[in-house]
Amino acid sequence: MTALLLLGACTSATGEADRRPAVPKGAAGAVAGNAEPGTADWRIGRKGAEHEIEGYADRVSVLPGEPFRLFVSTTTGGFTAEAFRMGWYGGKLARKVWQSGQVPGVRQPAATIDKRTRTVSAPWKPSLNVTTPDWPAGSYLIRLTATSGAQRYVPVTVRSADTAGRVVVLNETTTWQAYNLWGGYDLYKGPSGGLVDRSYAVSFDRPYDGNGAGKFMTYEQPAIALAEKLGVPLAYATDNDLHAHAGLLDGARGLLTLGHDEYWSTPMRRQATQARDRGVNIAFLGANAVNRHIRFGNTPLGENRLVICYKDTAADPVSRTNPAESTQDWRLPPKPRPESDLIGIQYICFPAEGAFRVLRPDFWMWRGTGVRAGTRFPGLIGPEADAVNRAGPTPRPIEIVAQSRITCGDRPATAHASYYTTESGAGVFATGTMRWVCAMRGPACGHGITKAGQDFVTRSTETLIRAMAAGPLGRTYPARDNLEHIMDDKSS
Repeated sequence: MTALLLLGACTSATGEADRRPAVPKGAAGAVAGNAEPGTADWRIGRKGAEHEIEGYADRVSVLPGEPFRLFVSTTTGGFTAEAFRMGWYGGKLARKVWQSGQVPGVRQPAATIDKRTRTVSAPWKPSLNVTTPDWPAGSYLIRLTATSGAQRYVPVTVRSADTAGRVVVLNETTTWQAYNLWGGYDLYKGPSGGLVDRSYAVSFDRPYDGNGAGKFMTYEQPAIALAEKLGVPLAYATDNDLHAHAGLLDGARGLLTLGHDEYWSTPMRRQATQARDRGVNIAFLGANAVNRHIRFGNTPLGENRLVICYKDTAADPVSRTNPAESTQDWRLPPKPRPESDLIGIQYICFPAEGAFRVLRPDFWMWRGTGVRAGTRFPGLIGPEADAVNRAGPTPRPIEIVAQSRITCGDRPATAHASYYTTESGAGVFATGTMRWVCAMRGPACGHGITKAGQDFVTRSTETLIRAMAAGPLGRTYPARDNLEHIMDDKSS
């Protein structure tokens, strides 16, 4: 059996060191390189019963070498934790970089609920202190395994200390949390199953529901594997980091937001816009991005661990004192700022279903895919979709590169994919569909996705990421504006 490189130190909450081998010299480089062997056994085999094993971290992201704590609850006698860096790794998609010893199991207290905002928190004691010496920047899943065999994940990002010259992969942590129903409440519903008792604010001080990884596996992991396989210089950050760290994108080549990046604060949007205006490329590999305006708040465990979104101006007390920071859709009053001015297009539909239809077969991203005008890829549009904002604002020049007839619930609609360029040289591409990243899995994605659709999405995304890494897209591939044609087409 090949020995694993176990990186990082771990102590129990009492300070007792867990057993691990010495860190070999140069281990960090071995883990960082996707040419190194991966770890096949990183997936969850059995989730177990509700609350059998679950946990969360007190940091959404850390810099390499910084510590974080794990808060774990289990109904069993103990558990172990393993850290996997997600990537390509020869098709195994992950590499194990650390594991704990056996930790005694504790059933932690039940969730608490703030009556004012219906915010769920898990007021637990820390179970494990984890340090990250030589952990490369990247997206990590911590796998918790109870003595019963039940398993859940805890996601943690090791963010890059410097993004200069790199394409920044953005983990969509605010959206993960918005849809996190752990404890019975998220930003969409409460125990009634409807909006009436939804949370007005959601906390990172609790586990994620389901397998514990939020929406990472569905909307992010396939794209990260593809990007790492290409070998271009990458950096990693989260929505929380884009909000909190001014200058995060200084010198970056591009910003890659993935399948579902819906919840954005004012500082997040300002940083992305300013970066674009300095020549930083942006790609939205999803739909429904930048749709909800949020604020961040603090929790007992730290700053920016609370995502606030009332979704209703009348309910949000800040709407009366600072209307620009009221939390509802960005395009709505009291201070409407449609997201199309950053993305190029904007959200129009849920539930959306349909085939992706190529409009501009000579678009530079489609090179080598063999598409022609009208080529269709079944199932690629959905479950949410974007389109041209006819009321504006729309950046110019903008090139609509796909125009797809879809169904939106029980009515017909049209979805678009777009690409625009700016005076700074930046290029901004938007797929207009939330299923783009999932389609990288091919037919395993479901929804009628074909092998041909998988090949198209994969090849196009490879072309995009390589070009983003090379520099400002607009200098090489200026957008060829066709908006007037789209606006004149009443069927679109």
